[in-house]
Amino acid sequence: MMKKTVLMLFVGLLSLGVYAQDATAKIEFTSETIDYGEISKGSDGVRVFEFTNTGSAPLVISDVRSSCGCTIPKKPEQPILPGKTGQIEVKYDTNRVGPIRKAITVTSNADTPTKVLKIKGNVKAEGAK
Repeated sequence: MMKKTVLMLFVGLLSLGVYAQDATAKIEFTSETIDYGEISKGSDGVRVFEFTNTGSAPLVISDVRSSCGCTIPKKPEQPILPGKTGQIEVKYDTNRVGPIRKAITVTSNADTPTKVLKIKGNVKAEGAK
C-alpha cells in the first residue's frame, strides 16, 4: 500500500514538472524603438519602454544594459505576472549634443531571452535652429 502511494505521488510530481516547463514568459514591447526626435541640449532625457508579459509564467528581467554610459536604463525589480505590463525607463544624457543612436539590451527569462531596444534622435546645441 505504501509503495503504491509513493509511486502515485512521484507520478503526480513528475506530471507537475512537465506542466511547469510548458509555462513560459513572453515579453512583448509596445515599441522596440523610441525616437526622441529633435530635442534641446539639457532637456528631459527620460523615456519609457512599455511591455506586456503575454506568456503563462512570471517574467523576470535579470539585466538591462546600454551600449554607452550616456544612457542609463532602469529595470523592474519585481517579476511581471502573465498578462501584466511593466516598464523599462531609459535616461539619456541630453548634455551631449548630436545624434542619438544607442542600443539597450534586455535579458530575461522570456522565450526570447535577449531583446535589443533602440533609442534615436538628435540633441541640438543651445540656440541652434
